[in-house]
Amino acid sequence: QVQLVESGGGLVQPGGSLRLSCAASGSIFNIYAMGWYRQAPGKKRELVATITNSGVTNYADSVKGRFTVSRDNAKNTVYLQMNSLKPEDTAVYYCNYPFIAATPSVNWGQGTQVTVSS
Repeated sequence: QVQLVESGGGLVQPGGSLRLSCAASGSIFNIYAMGWYRQAPGKKRELVATITNSGVTNYADSVKGRFTVSRDNAKNTVYLQMNSLKPEDTAVYYCNYPFIAATPSVNWGQGTQVTVSS
């Protein structure tokens, strides 16, 4: 069973930075792409960034140029470096395997809250 633990969120002023981490259990981490998702109050969960097992990245237009996704396959961990944060980035951030997130039976971790406010 896949377990995902997100951390690193917090309260930051506009223009600030945060680095999120996601620790994954299990033996499939090195095989599959990972994604960062976020869900703001009253909104649907959205995909923010993905990274393949070989390090190819892709970003939502709303975060392109500000966020950077990376992974350490030796540590089963994926990161999201968030710079130039905006109030509209406020959300609970989750990680998951995109191929699992697309299924009806997906399980999500507890997420980590990011609040951008002055």
